[in-house]
Amino acid sequence: MTPASAADPKRWWALAVIALAQLMVILDGTIVNIALPSAQRALGMPDADRQWVITAYTLAFGGLLLLGGRIADLVGRKRAFVIGLAGFAVASALGGAAAGPGTLFAARALQGAFAAVLAPSALSLLTTTFTDPRERAKAFGVYGALAGGGSGAGLLVGGLLTEYLNWRWCLYVNVPVALAALIGAQVFLRDRFGPRGGHLDVPGVLLGSGGLVALVYGFSEAGPRGWTSPWVAAPLMAGVILLAAFVWWQHRAAGPLLPLRIFRDRSRAGAFATMGLATIGMFGVFLFLTYYFQAVLGYPPVRTGLAFMPVSVGIVIGATQIAARLLPRTAPHTLMASGMVLAAAGMVLLSRLTVHAQYVPHVLPGLLLVGLGMGLTFMPVYATATVGVPTQDTGAASAALTTVQQIGASLGTVLLNTIATGATGRHSRAHGPADSGTALAEAMVHGFSVAYWCSAGVLLLAALVAALTVRRGKPSQAGSKPSA
Repeated sequence: MTPASAADPKRWWALAVIALAQLMVILDGTIVNIALPSAQRALGMPDADRQWVITAYTLAFGGLLLLGGRIADLVGRKRAFVIGLAGFAVASALGGAAAGPGTLFAARALQGAFAAVLAPSALSLLTTTFTDPRERAKAFGVYGALAGGGSGAGLLVGGLLTEYLNWRWCLYVNVPVALAALIGAQVFLRDRFGPRGGHLDVPGVLLGSGGLVALVYGFSEAGPRGWTSPWVAAPLMAGVILLAAFVWWQHRAAGPLLPLRIFRDRSRAGAFATMGLATIGMFGVFLFLTYYFQAVLGYPPVRTGLAFMPVSVGIVIGATQIAARLLPRTAPHTLMASGMVLAAAGMVLLSRLTVHAQYVPHVLPGLLLVGLGMGLTFMPVYATATVGVPTQDTGAASAALTTVQQIGASLGTVLLNTIATGATGRHSRAHGPADSGTALAEAMVHGFSVAYWCSAGVLLLAALVAALTVRRGKPSQAGSKPSA
């Protein structure tokens, strides 16, 4: 045990506080999905506007993550963590009490903004609290399980709250959770300050956040509007230009928003790339299976949420019981590549689903493989991407990793949904007019199958990237010469 770990006897309680806050952020990405129809009816929300309940959160969260991470480095991780928690609680209460769509949209945007401060500070606190390799593996096993499994759990919690209480409780539930985490933060969290100084890179904030917001907005609009729409093409082009200018500026800024030295180590860069490809390939599964369970198999909301639980269980087992135990003595690229191959195998099984499939023999095996693969991959990715980063850059590195995950999830959902929709249309045209419920369901399931095959291909590419780029040893100190 390292002295740093020994000096903090409350570190496992600190992990519980960090995990609670992270779970709240991850849950909020999906908890309102099932509640959205109820909220739309209650607030008189037009169909054209309902997507903003989701988009407002993802825009603010994805666009402000780099700023949130740098704030954590400048003002202190614990202070940023507390600010993020308090703001998230207030925004959640505001959303739960919303009397109209505008208030709800604004509250969701505020949630995303404070989540952008909370998420990187939580990960950087975890990075600086656990330095012993074995303890670090256990801590990141818990964190990886929450990061991967929280989305599925959010669907279940959202279904339960909507069906048995009210859609507003999908937002109100964050208030007591955040208050409990705030109390725990004051008692158990200790910030390990690195070298301080410097100032906020304002041009970097404008270029980086502007580029990310433009990209996330373009991806979110591609589904309803189509890729050729100027409302999609213009933001995507603007996002690419702004991010290219952001990278150029980061090379020249005295105190960059995102120090590019973080990416100079091959293993760390490989972990980032693996995370991006993994989220592109994996997160579409939640969208397609939600439609499959409800529109094809006729599941109600709570049963739909329960149907996703094997994914969460698989992630917990893969991250905490397998990856966390193996990482101290196994090369991280072995775990990452194996996890991606397992997840790809799960996608292949899901591609074989039909309109008459049964849950246990046909759906369950694929869900378990996907969950195990995600757990085996995410845990070593988080550990590898953050180890060796200087203390003053842990917030920026944590924010960059979370940004890659967020952008990958947004891009993957849009791309896979476009592929599935196109395949559904081609199937309908090839088999005549889909004027019956069965014909529509068969065309939909065919589209899902094509998308699952594409997901499997992306996940196998992630396995290859991990195997070729991530080395056995831990990444070098950012900015120093990588070790051989």
